[in-house]
Amino acid sequence: MTTRWQTENSADDSKRYIERFDRLAERGVDLHGEARMVDALVSPASSILDAGCGTGRLGAELARRGHRVTAVDLDPVLAEAARARPELDVHIADLTTLNLGRTFDAAVAAGNVLVYMEPGTERQALERIWAHLTDGGVFVTGFATDRDYTVAALDADLTAVGFAVEHRFATWDLRPWRDDAEWAVTVARKPALLA
Repeated sequence: MTTRWQTENSADDSKRYIERFDRLAERGVDLHGEARMVDALVSPASSILDAGCGTGRLGAELARRGHRVTAVDLDPVLAEAARARPELDVHIADLTTLNLGRTFDAAVAAGNVLVYMEPGTERQALERIWAHLTDGGVFVTGFATDRDYTVAALDADLTAVGFAVEHRFATWDLRPWRDDAEWAVTVARKPALLA
């Protein structure tokens, strides 16, 4: 299946994306807001699925913080960059058909992952992420609000899959949500089974 990322970007665009984040890191720009937030939501040494990992920047920081991270991306150029980070277990896979044969304590889809899905396949990806979470597992996603896939569509898809939305913020540093925010960071949970 072709994603919006693949339709809108070439291998050269993926290389430029890698270079952009390398330049930001060299300038000392804080690139770890997502990792700080996810780290605060999970127990120490959690297993985390980095869904749509890109270069592995987020997953590597979560691993540095003591978590066990499995990273997945469909873009071979970005996945190759992620594989350069030995602390990550990296897979090239489509989120709509993902089957790693295991579950995780948490999953994160940061950096516009859902808005780059093929239109109409976002719910399929969320179903596969759901299937990879333990009962009570947390899912965190963030994306720009000026895209075709909206916060309302996300909420409908999360509810249809079975997630409970717990929090929404306007930024990764937890600024309060407002309807005109340029970014939406959503925390949802797979309900725990009652004993």
